[in-house]
Amino acid sequence: MSRTGTGLCDSRSILDRKTDEVRVPLQTWLNVCAVRDRTAPADEQRHQRNTDTIINSTANTELNWVQQFCSSAEDGIIMEFTEQSGEVPAVDRYEQEAMMSHLHGLQLNPPLRNLVPELLRAEMSIAMEKLGCLYDRSYAWDVFSDMMRSQLRLTLHSADLPKPFTETTRAILVDWLIQVHEVFNFSEETLYLTVHLLNRVLRLVKVSINSLQLLGIVCLFLAAKKEECLLPEVSELCYLMANTYSKKQLLRMERRVLCALRFELSYSSPIHFLLLTAYIARCSEKVICMARYLLELSLLEAECVGFYPVQLAAAAVRLARRLVPEPQTPESETSWYIASAIHLNSESSLYPIMSIMMAAASRAHSRETRATFVKFSTMATLCVSLHPGLKSTPGLLGLRT
Repeated sequence: MSRTGTGLCDSRSILDRKTDEVRVPLQTWLNVCAVRDRTAPADEQRHQRNTDTIINSTANTELNWVQQFCSSAEDGIIMEFTEQSGEVPAVDRYEQEAMMSHLHGLQLNPPLRNLVPELLRAEMSIAMEKLGCLYDRSYAWDVFSDMMRSQLRLTLHSADLPKPFTETTRAILVDWLIQVHEVFNFSEETLYLTVHLLNRVLRLVKVSINSLQLLGIVCLFLAAKKEECLLPEVSELCYLMANTYSKKQLLRMERRVLCALRFELSYSSPIHFLLLTAYIARCSEKVICMARYLLELSLLEAECVGFYPVQLAAAAVRLARRLVPEPQTPESETSWYIASAIHLNSESSLYPIMSIMMAAASRAHSRETRATFVKFSTMATLCVSLHPGLKSTPGLLGLRT
């Protein structure tokens, strides 16, 4: 791969090494139309009558939707679903009412508005179990709450790149990493973690343009160590860089990166939020493929670095639903209301992200960085990158703001 002015060396033709094996998408997508158990766990008040005049009842635990933000959090991100005993304090009632009226900018009737938090909790448990994210459904909400909290701590709040790197240089490197990722048949989690580590390390470690490709492959190697069962040999990674760097240099860079990150490799991946949202909303397979395509395109855009993973996922799903219209039924609308509660910001607040994704999709076919476009132009991905609605920005910008 020869990229003038980027410092990336001429690598072996990595696409020639691909096999005919087709990788199963992340957590193989289940049939969203299948009948599922919709019984929401709830404590019922039990009354025990001792005499005709004395009634003893057990305490009733009421679930309340409480907004708990860290100091760095932005409005519209749910942080916790807590259990509280007794009467609902006036402040909590006010917060719950404000959040529910804010939900997706829609005027919901009171019964549905009051049920959304409990329904979301039940749906989240089912979704995480069906997608293979956990083995014990009872921990689903704890896992989801931790995902929401950790993204506030790990997301970068500035898209500015340190000198002498440019957005073009970064996009070329990410595009190359996407190709290498495909060669090794890694999971989608590995790709998103790779780019996240790269974004962080670029701001922590001083590297030259000549070492940028080495830094990228090290981030991929570390992400694979965390997410994959089988790892490539170090010599194979060096081969992909035309043996420009030695094994010793690669391992030395790995130690340098780990020390800079303080061995913190955790990340709440946007692909997880996307799949959870799409599953709860009962999106079709084509909508999901389109959302995955738009989300992966955002990896190439330096502007998207400063957004939370849940925001990127929400923008991708909302845009995909508009590009691939589906029949509207009362059940599908209710499911979408519940799924939208994962991120309470209205569509207008997500419009900047959607605009970036739309612009990236409209020019993806003509850019030098085409790895994602090619990947999603196959039958396995339903050829979503060839969708006619993606060819012109003016058509995409017809979205309601």
